Amino acid sequence: MINSSQINIVKINPNAVIPTYGSEYSAGADLYACLDAPIAIAPNETILVKTGLKMELPTGYAGLIYARSGLATKKGLAPANKVGVIDSDYRGEIMVSLHNHSKEEQIIEPGERIAQLVITPYIKGIFNEVTELSDTERGEGGFGSTGTR
Repeated sequence: MINSSQINIVKINPNAVIPTYGSEYSAGADLYACLDAPIAIAPNETILVKTGLKMELPTGYAGLIYARSGLATKKGLAPANKVGVIDSDYRGEIMVSLHNHSKEEQIIEPGERIAQLVITPYIKGIFNEVTELSDTERGEGGFGSTGTR
């Protein structure tokens, strides 16, 4: 059984599209560009693309905005901040900061799927300053310290 929860959404633009899941087991819901006309994104340019939506996430959950693999692979477009975070107390319009990593201008059409939203629980850390940490086998071994195979 898949966990689910009601998410309240307000369309602030009548052309906005409610997020949709591509399949029964998709973790991410597609977010759609809410535009009056196509927009061009120049190489190495970043623009904010509106979704025309506001939403109310449950307390203890965050909305994580990830790239759509097709858009990133075919057009070189992905969120500029790699992963956007929507906090449960945010009530403004959901926007996606899209960056063009390609060497060509890319066009976003009205109603195009521009990113995916994953709603996930989180744990709020209570940071406790101490003078030392417990020992582990790995210790301070960092990048590549566990090998490549």
